[in-house]
Amino acid sequence: MAFHIGIKDIIDILLVATLLYETYKLLKRSGAANLFWGILLFVMAWFAVSYVFQLELTSAIFNRVISVGAIAVIIIFQDPIRSFFNRLGARFNISQVGQYIKGRHGEQSNDRLVMQLVMACKHLSKTRTGALIVITRSDDLNDYQATGERLDAVVSTRLIEQIFYKNTPLHDGAMFITNGKIATTSCILPISQRQDLPQQYGLRHRAALGITERSDALAIVVSEETGHICVADKDNITVVKVEELNRILSDIL
Repeated sequence: MAFHIGIKDIIDILLVATLLYETYKLLKRSGAANLFWGILLFVMAWFAVSYVFQLELTSAIFNRVISVGAIAVIIIFQDPIRSFFNRLGARFNISQVGQYIKGRHGEQSNDRLVMQLVMACKHLSKTRTGALIVITRSDDLNDYQATGERLDAVVSTRLIEQIFYKNTPLHDGAMFITNGKIATTSCILPISQRQDLPQQYGLRHRAALGITERSDALAIVVSEETGHICVADKDNITVVKVEELNRILSDIL
């Protein structure tokens, strides 16, 4: 029996391959890569039983398991699934259009904001003062900001240093910068469950990844142990120098 593969078949294969690849990346970031392979093997077995060997009784059992299992997977991995759709929606968020319409309006204030942030991170790095700063973009993160103390203060180097000073009551937790201001501080963030992170990354780094896994925000971490500055964005976290931090913040602000 001859098989004829047309353009539709090729498109179909590419779509399925893309879907599987994105699903694998989503589960890998959640520390559940082995679960992906288990589900894939189960689906392949179900396909063989139902369509190749056509075993009716076994196929009926597999169908019941899959119908219940799909709901269970959605419940267990609701956070990664929500993160995926948040990312998808953020690409078409109408609020981002306004940033292009504004042009160079407010450029001086943004330059000042970048300078204050960079200088604060530089000083915190030299003194090895731990810090976690989240810069919001288009996603609404009010639920996380509600866990901290509201400030609504102008961004300044001295204020940031004072907030993260070890003996102050607000130093623990994350600071949110929204609309060019320090909106809240001492906020609680979700912790990333990734298993491929280096051992030197502590809770601040995992919290920075946790918020970027669930939103389009950018997070800056200053390590208390090493003084290194890290930037978390789009599920990735990297150590950066002061010059790189200045460039990154200039690009997004």
